Amino acid sequence: MNEISNHPPINFGKTGVLIVNLGTPDSTSWFDIRKYLKEFLSDRRVIEVNPLIWQIILNVFILNLRPSKTAKAYKEIWMKNENISPLLYYTQKQSEKISNLISSENLIVDFAMRYGNPSIKSKISKLHKLGCENLVILPLYPQYAAATTATVCDEVYRTLMKMRWQPSLKIIPHYESEPLYIDAIVNSLNKKISEINWKPDLIVASYHGIPKKYFDKGDPYHCYCHKTTRLISEKFNSTKIITTFQSRFGPQEWLQPYTDKTFESLPKDGKKNILVICPGFSSDCVETLEEISIQGKESFIDSGGENFEMVPCLNDNDDHIILLKSLIQKSI
Repeated sequence: MNEISNHPPINFGKTGVLIVNLGTPDSTSWFDIRKYLKEFLSDRRVIEVNPLIWQIILNVFILNLRPSKTAKAYKEIWMKNENISPLLYYTQKQSEKISNLISSENLIVDFAMRYGNPSIKSKISKLHKLGCENLVILPLYPQYAAATTATVCDEVYRTLMKMRWQPSLKIIPHYESEPLYIDAIVNSLNKKISEINWKPDLIVASYHGIPKKYFDKGDPYHCYCHKTTRLISEKFNSTKIITTFQSRFGPQEWLQPYTDKTFESLPKDGKKNILVICPGFSSDCVETLEEISIQGKESFIDSGGENFEMVPCLNDNDDHIILLKSLIQKSI
């Protein structure tokens, strides 16, 4: 009895939910950008190249040249009042709003980033200390890919491998065809159309690209993206929607058609008024706000286009929060 009475208090019996997005540098400084890029581009799920060769290329060339260009892009979209990136801002808001809807004494909702801060390791440790015996991971990538969802899983597994008392684990791998997700995208399209005074000739659904060789090896990402576009088109059929892929990096072939090349060619084909949606991004970020809204628009207009608007990502709007809440509740 004495041994039992002297046992230290232990938190247990709770469930932790961790929503996870890609990540962001801590600031727009050259050093913070370099630190972030080094972690991101060192992930062998992201760059499937001989690691010895790649580390030479990365450390000698890329990490000395690319941070300046990337810093310039982040400075264009950085939220100066909050002093954080939009991705971090919206992921935090998503976590807070989901928590307000479903959190209880035995259910804790939090967020993490795969690269940068707050890390997956730190947040799992926090949830463990709070007594979470069950863990639900929701990677905020609607369309599964090895370079996104799988690497989140890898980091979760690495963290759990070092724990003596591991929680049970449930991962929500993808939700590209979830009706609430499709409805949320369609609603965002309708909202944007109600705000503009011109009729789009075409809607471009731009997804983050991956190297074609990843698809050739069996990655389902390409198929999931086309599935999402098809389902959106079935509910929003007043304007044609096409699928393109953005953000390619390096000389190898990526999934096509390329978004930037499409923007350049559309005006020549008579498509001078376009809307762009980015269904694969759960929050606005440098890829949507700078690459699409700034660079993409400039390229389209310079090529003869007339009207260009990007539909904001779902961010922390009500439809998105209801969707994420539903996905979580199915898994707890």
